[in-house]
Amino acid sequence: MSTNINNNGLPNIDDLQNLANELFKALPNEFPKEISLSPDKAEHPRATKIAETILHTGNLDQFGQIPAANPSNLPPAPPAFSGFGASPSALNHGNTGAFALYPNAGAGFDPQNKNSSSGVQENHDLNINDPHTGFHDVNLKNGNPAQLNEESVFSPLSLNNQYLPFQTENSSFEIELQAALSFVDTQFKKREDFPLGGNETTSSYYFLDQNPFAFDKRSTDIIVGNSFDYKEINLFKGHPFDAASVKKDFPILKETVNGKPLVWFDNAATTQKPQSVIDRIAYFYKHENSNIHRAAHELAARASDAYEAAREKVKAFLNASSANEIVFVRGATEGINLVASTWGDQNLNSGDEIIVSNLEHHANIVPWKRLADKKGLKLRVIPVDDDGQILLDEYAKLLNSKTRLVAFTQVSNALGTITPAKKIVEMAHAAGAKVLIDGAQSVSHMKVDVQQLNSDWLVFSGHKLFGPTGIGVLYGKEDLLNEMQPYQSGGNMIQDVTFEEIKYHKAPNRFEAGTGNIADAIGLGAAVDYVTKLGIEAIGQYEHNLLEYATRLLKEIPGVRLIGTAKDKASVLSFNLQGYSNDQVGQALNNEGVAVRTGHHCAQPILRRMGVETTVRPSLAFYNTTEDVDTFIKTIWELKKVRF
Repeated sequence: MSTNINNNGLPNIDDLQNLANELFKALPNEFPKEISLSPDKAEHPRATKIAETILHTGNLDQFGQIPAANPSNLPPAPPAFSGFGASPSALNHGNTGAFALYPNAGAGFDPQNKNSSSGVQENHDLNINDPHTGFHDVNLKNGNPAQLNEESVFSPLSLNNQYLPFQTENSSFEIELQAALSFVDTQFKKREDFPLGGNETTSSYYFLDQNPFAFDKRSTDIIVGNSFDYKEINLFKGHPFDAASVKKDFPILKETVNGKPLVWFDNAATTQKPQSVIDRIAYFYKHENSNIHRAAHELAARASDAYEAAREKVKAFLNASSANEIVFVRGATEGINLVASTWGDQNLNSGDEIIVSNLEHHANIVPWKRLADKKGLKLRVIPVDDDGQILLDEYAKLLNSKTRLVAFTQVSNALGTITPAKKIVEMAHAAGAKVLIDGAQSVSHMKVDVQQLNSDWLVFSGHKLFGPTGIGVLYGKEDLLNEMQPYQSGGNMIQDVTFEEIKYHKAPNRFEAGTGNIADAIGLGAAVDYVTKLGIEAIGQYEHNLLEYATRLLKEIPGVRLIGTAKDKASVLSFNLQGYSNDQVGQALNNEGVAVRTGHHCAQPILRRMGVETTVRPSLAFYNTTEDVDTFIKTIWELKKVRF
C-alpha cells in the first residue's frame, strides 16, 4: 500500500491510518481492530505511541528516506521522551546549576508548557541512540548560542563551564571503543595476539589448550606490573570515556518503566550486567557445563580451566600475591561470616576487643556482634563527624593491647564516604590487630590493591561489580588462610578422609566445600575483564565528575537535605525531601523510570548518627549520564513545586 506525501514532507495521515488498521487487524484481540492515528483520538496506548513516532519523524525526504545530506546516514531521531529535548534556543545565560535547568522552577515552572517562561521547549526530538543532556544548559560552549557548533551540541553538561571529561558523542571513538572491547572475551574466540603484542601463554588446569576461554596468564601479569605499568595498558589512554557508547553494552538499560527509559540509580544495591557477562555464562552452560576437578573427561577440564582462570583474573584485579589467596564465596556477607566463624572463633577470647566503624553495613556489624555475645568480647565503634567522615583521632584512642580485630568499610553504602583505609590498617597493625576491609562498595569505583593496603582480609560481591549475583570473593593472606579452620566441610575441601582422621586442603580449596557456583564465578571473571579493559581509573574519574554534577544540582533544590557530605565520596547521594516521605519520593521517581533505593540501606547505626531513620539513595555507575541526572533532578523539582 502506497502513501501520499503532504506539502510538509510527511506521509498523508489518512493513508497511514489505513495502513495501521491493516496491521491491527492481525494483532491479538486485546488490540482494537480500528484505530485513529491522531494522538488525541487514539483508542489504545500502542496506537498513541505509533502516532507520536510517525508525527515526530520529520527529517525524511519526500520519498520517506534519509536525506543524502545526512553526513552520518543516521536514522531519524525518535520523539523526545517526556515531551521535550535539547533546545539551543532555550539556553539561559545568567543562571547556573538547577536554576539554569529550571530558571523559573519556583514561579510557574511548567516543563510541559512550550510557552512557559522556563525556556523548556516541548516536542523537540531527542536521539536516544546518542543521549546527551536534554535540558536547559548553560554549559554548552559557555551557554552562548552563537558559539554552538556540531562539537558543542554533542558535548555533555559540565561543572563551571568545563566539559565533563570522558563523555563525548564521537562516532570515530565509538569505533575505537568497539575495537578495544574486542579484546575482552565476548566473542568466544581464543586470542592469538594481545593488544601489546607478544606470544600468548595458555595455562590449562588439566590438559586442554583448545578451550576458547583458556586463561591468558600474560594478560594478567601485565596488569599487576610484572612486565608493564598498569596505567600503560589502559586501552583508553588518551581517549575520552564515552558513557553513552558504554551504556549500549548493557541490554537491560534499553528497558522502559512506565513508558519511560530506565534510569538505573540503584547501583549501590546491585549493578547491571554487560552483554559480555551474560554471554559468558550462557557459553558455559552450552559448552562447558560440568563439575570441576577430579575428572578426566573434557568438559570437566573445560569447566575447571574456566573456573580457575576466573580466580586468576580476580587475583590480578586485586593485585593479590597468589591465586591461593582468592576464595570464592556467595558474596561479601558470606566472606565476613567465614572469617568470624573461623579465625574469630579460633582466636578471640573473653575480654578481647573488636573495632568497627559507625559507617558499617549490617553485614559488617551483625557477625561481630554475635561473636562478641557468644565469647564475651567487647565491640567498640569508631565515630564519625557530621559529614560522615571517620575521626582518626578518636579511632586512635580505641586501639589498645586488647584490640584483636578492626573491621571497616572502604566506602560507605549509605553515605558514599571513602574512608582512609590504608591509614586505618597501619594503625591497627601497629596495635597488633588483624584487619578486614569490606570492599563491596569500593571495587567498582576505584583501584583496590590489597598488597598496597596490606589488609589481612578483604571481601566483595560480584553483583556490585557488574557480575552475577550469588558469587563473591574473600581475599586473605595465604599463610593466614591456611591457619584458619574450614568454614564448611564435605567434598572438594579434603585431601584424605578416613574414619580416624581428616586431612584438609590448603586455601583456597579448604573453604570451597561441595559444588560451588561455577558458572557465576566464570561470569565474575568476565565482569573483571570488562571493567579492566575500560580502566578503573577512567571509570573513577568519570563517576567523580558525574557525582559532583548531581550533587550540585540536588543541593540547589529547597527542602533537600543531603545525608553524608564527606569531602571524599564515591557515587552515592542520600537525601530527604521536606514534605515527603522517602517512599513517596521513590514512587514519584519510579513513575519517571528512575530506580532509586529508599529505606535504611542495612546501615541503621550510621543513619541514626545522622539523625534520620531512612533516606532516598540514588547511586551512580559509569553507564549513567548527565541526561539521567537531569531526569532525576527534574522529578524532584516537580515534587517540590506541588507542595511549596
